[in-house]
Amino acid sequence: MFDWAKRMRRRLSDAGADRSGSTAVEFSLLVAPFMMLMMSTFEVGWFYFANAQTDAATIEASRLIRTGQAQEGGFDKEEFFAEVCPYLDVFGDCDETLTVEVDTFASFAELAADTAPVICANDETDEIEALAYDPGQDNSIVRVRICLLYKTLNPTIGVNVSNVAGGKRRLYGSYIFRNEPYSKNNNS
Repeated sequence: MFDWAKRMRRRLSDAGADRSGSTAVEFSLLVAPFMMLMMSTFEVGWFYFANAQTDAATIEASRLIRTGQAQEGGFDKEEFFAEVCPYLDVFGDCDETLTVEVDTFASFAELAADTAPVICANDETDEIEALAYDPGQDNSIVRVRICLLYKTLNPTIGVNVSNVAGGKRRLYGSYIFRNEPYSKNNNS
């Protein structure tokens, strides 16, 4: 009379002891969080690389101005932009992602008082076209500002580092220096 109950209990205990699909179940539970962690780690690493490359491009391009090479070479805004672009073209088309501003100040106090925001490629076209390019002369105080509109790799998975629409982030590079007395070096 209770044979069916014994058989049912034996089948249930046999099913509980069967471990043949446990690895697949565990993998299916862990794969999504693991992939999110891996993608977030890669995103943060690539973001730090983009940030460091923006700073390096600013410093390297500024050296052309600081040493007088840009002034003596007759660089205009487009030629200086073309010098900056190869450092950052791995992050996208420079014409769509990059802005460069070079401005000269009479004193460091005047520079400190300047609160103008950094203009990026997603700002108004007239603001971008009005960006200054004034590399100055010997001993001029110069500020070089670069803005890279960085497109995040995976804005919906893991860490979202974007701060503007379209899954993008503004990365800034700024370098302030006094030009070397380069014309005196060329006269000797």
